[in-house]
Amino acid sequence: MNSKVAGIILIVSGIAVCVVGGAVLCVFTMAGLTASGVGVGVILLAIISLPLFGAGVFLIIKSTQEGKDDEIIAKQRKILDMVATRGQVRISDLVLELKSSREQVQNWIYNLVGMGLFSGYINWEDGVLYSMQASQLKDKTQCVRCGGQVTLAGKGVSKCQHCGTEYFL
Repeated sequence: MNSKVAGIILIVSGIAVCVVGGAVLCVFTMAGLTASGVGVGVILLAIISLPLFGAGVFLIIKSTQEGKDDEIIAKQRKILDMVATRGQVRISDLVLELKSSREQVQNWIYNLVGMGLFSGYINWEDGVLYSMQASQLKDKTQCVRCGGQVTLAGKGVSKCQHCGTEYFL
């Protein structure tokens, strides 16, 4: 059972406890229950039903976030599949196929590099992402595109000082 369904069940349970408890309090009030007794009954209903309702809302919000995370993972997997099968792919094609922005695609690529799932290189101006084995890129000191010097630019990333091509190790 996913968390959205569990959340709905908890919310419905919380509402049901309130309705049944309220009905019981009404019956006892007609039978002569004092105001202090009604107050205690309302407090007990709140103690039982509010946590159920709150947990249900929490689970629904959590399931929404999990859905967004799953969508991002699916898009990152699609990037990897496209580059692996084609060897190179235009960033504009990724943007269109993933129905996202260039910045999102760039962030997803950097995340894949950070997780060690992608190696290759890209020049953002040309807009083409190339897949290449990390072993071929590790000792690269000269840029494939312009011949400029390649230096370390961050975790798993080297960059050409001349044209800006980034190499993902």
